[in-house]
Amino acid sequence: MFNTEELYIDVGSEILRRRGKAFTRELLDKMMGRPSAVALQFMIDEHALQATVEELLAETDDIFPEILRTRLATMPGLMELLAALEGKGIPKAIATSSRRSFVDRVLTPFHLHPRFAFILASEDITHGKPHPEIYLKAAQRHGVLPQEMLVFEDSANGCRAALAAGAMTVAVPGDHSRGHDFSGSVLVADSLADERIYRLLEIEVR
Repeated sequence: MFNTEELYIDVGSEILRRRGKAFTRELLDKMMGRPSAVALQFMIDEHALQATVEELLAETDDIFPEILRTRLATMPGLMELLAALEGKGIPKAIATSSRRSFVDRVLTPFHLHPRFAFILASEDITHGKPHPEIYLKAAQRHGVLPQEMLVFEDSANGCRAALAAGAMTVAVPGDHSRGHDFSGSVLVADSLADERIYRLLEIEVR
């Protein structure tokens, strides 16, 4: 929905720069789609950092606000897709590995909270992506079977979670994840503005 992966790279790079380390593509691939605590543990293990997950979470929270204030943006096609879904009366929700405080921080500037039926964040689950728990809970909250739910994901870990839950999955990779394995997805879209998404939704609605 937002350019947050790009911003996460900058935050992770700054955290590691302070310690004389580099943020690599390989580390990003391991971290993407994971809950914050799990992702940061990958960072600690990869570079043998003398820091705890809690310390890095606090450092992240210190760095992020200014970056969000100046650089947060919606992904191309998001607002138009939300409007199209609302026009067809299709309910929608957010199921994210991010912490709820972060979700609130990115939704608020765009006044998006009321446009979603509910939000599931990392605090709402025991097992993070690629485990299917969050999408099984989302289907339950929606009152539908998982296979009746369409999921948009931008990472391999997220797609693996949605597919394991049995949901129809559309991959929408960004520059950071174009090389990921999206096997099993019904569509690998160019962006949220991809006309194939709209055609798929029309088929499903009928």
